[in-house]
Amino acid sequence: MIIKLDTSVFRLSRHKTETVKKVATPLTREQWINADRIVIATMFLATIAGAILF
Repeated sequence: MIIKLDTSVFRLSRHKTETVKKVATPLTREQWINADRIVIATMFLATIAGAILF
């Protein structure tokens, strides 16, 4: 059975007066290298943990 939602709850919530839009700044080469090292190290540790568990 489909239950109809009470829409009066949505009227009680505050409206967003202003949303701040963030501008995405591209990563520098050094930041990409650091992020890549973190991802590779995490995958390496996950592989070791998976090999031990299974």
